[in-house]
Amino acid sequence: MPEVVLSAQNLVKHYPIRKGVLRRTVGQVKAVDGVSFELHKGETLGIVGESGCGKSTLGRLLMRLEEPTAGQVFFEGQDWSGASPRETRHLRRNIQIVFQDPYTSLNPRMTVGDIIGEPFEIHGDVVPKGGRRQRVQELLELVGLNPEHIHRYPHQFSGGQRQRIGIARGIALNPRVLICDEPVSALDVSVQAQVVNLMEKLQDELGLAYVFIAHDLSVVRHISDRVGVMYLGRMAEIGEEDEVYSRPTHPYTQALLSAVPVPDPTLRGKRDQIVLVGDVPSPANPPSGCRFHTRCWKAQDTCKTLEPELEPRPDGHGEHLSACHFAEPRVIVETVDVSDLQPDARFVSTETDDAGAGFGVEGGGEELDSGQAEDRARPPATEDAVRPSDPTRVVEDTTDNPR
Repeated sequence: MPEVVLSAQNLVKHYPIRKGVLRRTVGQVKAVDGVSFELHKGETLGIVGESGCGKSTLGRLLMRLEEPTAGQVFFEGQDWSGASPRETRHLRRNIQIVFQDPYTSLNPRMTVGDIIGEPFEIHGDVVPKGGRRQRVQELLELVGLNPEHIHRYPHQFSGGQRQRIGIARGIALNPRVLICDEPVSALDVSVQAQVVNLMEKLQDELGLAYVFIAHDLSVVRHISDRVGVMYLGRMAEIGEEDEVYSRPTHPYTQALLSAVPVPDPTLRGKRDQIVLVGDVPSPANPPSGCRFHTRCWKAQDTCKTLEPELEPRPDGHGEHLSACHFAEPRVIVETVDVSDLQPDARFVSTETDDAGAGFGVEGGGEELDSGQAEDRARPPATEDAVRPSDPTRVVEDTTDNPR
């Protein structure tokens, strides 16, 4: 069994609701309400769920950027929920975070070199003072940026490059765990793939363990070893990536997966689509019993009064953790063997003509003068004329093309 580097036990975070002149507490927002899990060495644990389910709050609790109302966080067996400021500073070297917005998480008044090198000012024993510039340049190169751009400011980089800077800052202290709070949600799809591949590369090279918080189920499935599904402050289901995606047992997980678009044309119409009725309840007044029973098609009287425990439940091939009284596996997308079918001729060729035309040398095409560009932009004179192919192409997110 792999070593457990980080674990949470019954983590709770309630925010007070205050009203009136005297600001009296009249209620509480139950953002996280009893979450437990374990993270193993070198593993990626994906956390998914709807907006407002408590994913980001959970990430901040693991970093102690927020103090928990109740519960404990253990790092390598040591409880650091009630650690002193000195102990917290030492433990925080091993647990770092990458924020969602790659621009607002960077100080616009500081250069990239100062931003990445700032952790060395706080933890002076990590890198000698004379070697910090070299270490910052090594980190820039490690995340795929030009080390010579150490004196540039955040606004001189594209979104993907800024997120690489945030990742470089996160790994500066050689942490054991990296909390990734939706690190690719603000990026273009092509740049998302680059950043995810970078994170997988860093995990292999540095032995990092990730808590990867995201909305995109396909991204989470690509990078995660295990997946946890949150609903209204609690864990609904936790299991291996294949268990959760192929054999979900909780109705909420099944509804989430049924909403994912199917890119394979041969599978259209074969998805078991589930449409939930009603709105998400308020975390200030969650339902009694099972929190999903107000939208669940399986709900019975037991669900309204008795809260289900997160415990192993059969999934058809084994068992994994699920918090449902009537948990049972359900196939959301029926896979079909299409290996013997003749592919559609429209999807066979991957070649395009004039790729990058009109975008210049930086876009990957030829450099055109204004007259040539106008000729390229004119529509064909007749319907029988050959239409030019779409010039759209993906421009690699590198430091040679700052945006």
